[in-house]
Amino acid sequence: MRSSRICLSALLASALLCSARSEVDFADLDAPAHAYWTRPLEDPFTKLKADLESGKIPLTGRDEMGFVVSLLAALDIPVSSQTLVFSNTSLQLRLISPRNPRAIYFNENLYLGWVPGGQIEIASLDPALGGIYYISDIPRGEQRPLFDRANRCMNCHAEKATREVPGLVIKSVLPGTRGGSIDSFRRDETGHAIPLEERFGGWHLTGKHGLRKHWGNAIGDYANGTEKTIPVEPGKYFNLDRYPVPTSDILAHLLHEHQVGFVNRVVEGTYKARAWMAEDGGILSAEHARALGEQAELITRYLLFADEASLPPGGVTPDLTFAAAFLGNRRTDDAGLSLKDLDLRTRMFRYRCSYMVYSTVFTGIPEALKTRVLERMKRALGTDGYPHLPADEKKAIRSILAATLPAPTGGW
Repeated sequence: MRSSRICLSALLASALLCSARSEVDFADLDAPAHAYWTRPLEDPFTKLKADLESGKIPLTGRDEMGFVVSLLAALDIPVSSQTLVFSNTSLQLRLISPRNPRAIYFNENLYLGWVPGGQIEIASLDPALGGIYYISDIPRGEQRPLFDRANRCMNCHAEKATREVPGLVIKSVLPGTRGGSIDSFRRDETGHAIPLEERFGGWHLTGKHGLRKHWGNAIGDYANGTEKTIPVEPGKYFNLDRYPVPTSDILAHLLHEHQVGFVNRVVEGTYKARAWMAEDGGILSAEHARALGEQAELITRYLLFADEASLPPGGVTPDLTFAAAFLGNRRTDDAGLSLKDLDLRTRMFRYRCSYMVYSTVFTGIPEALKTRVLERMKRALGTDGYPHLPADEKKAIRSILAATLPAPTGGW
């Protein structure tokens, strides 16, 4: 009898081990379900890459900054989206300092980083794969740019801060006076729920915002065992004329944070849905269906700003040039309402449903996940919960979505 029990226990243990080993790691980029390195790319930058390198899309500019401005124009990224970061938190960390900040520019689907005297970095969002990363030297003279897909970027862009899938990174740290960082905030978290008091560390922040406490525009040091901060005004250690615009605007920061949080959640959901569908042979198990429903709820809450951090008393006043550029591609209903319409008094948007529903990463998510998100959005915009959205705001959002986004079953 004892021998039979031992054999039965061994068989059960073996079965459990085999079951565990058969599970697909959703973040295994090499898994056939994802094929991150071999799948044909559909991100916006890759579609333009050959034309940019061949000169078919001309890039002008006699100097480094001129080239950057020309490339931004070719990629339809507003120059006014510029934010300046001076913490050593990038692939080019040796070049970045309060005397030589790194500039970040973005639209809904593309992000460009540039360090004066360094290289161009591109993060382009593929509908199936998330972030695709490129790096290029600044061409000199008659040289043409060559953009190499950068494997090294995955060291930061596919780890805890991005939920282990190819996403986007924002850090908030207190840079030390001698380099490095002496403190860190909101570790491995991104998105609009993060209190503004924990943001902006290592970044310049411009514009009117009324924030009494934040970590921007400062470096730090220890004195007698106590951490102290030292103000660093934008342009104090460097000439702002070295950059295309003299701003690192509060609105650009807010939108950047919102978009990064959105991308990381949606790309995580995409990888999980694809891995689980592959593991279950195309029909989700009850356990995976439940888990995917939880992922859809997480995305829905984020889309509808359920946990958005409040703006400071008096709101914020953005750089008008960037605000106009951001609104340039707004999609409207018959009444002229848009998900991009800004509020900026107590919250970012007048109608709290993210314009990122039009982005490549959302339109490309697996149907099993998209259906669950859209159905939850539909219920939320009806009578099912989400009390932070009053009835008239829900009605306006439904009208905008009906005019601009494919509807779930039965319409919005």
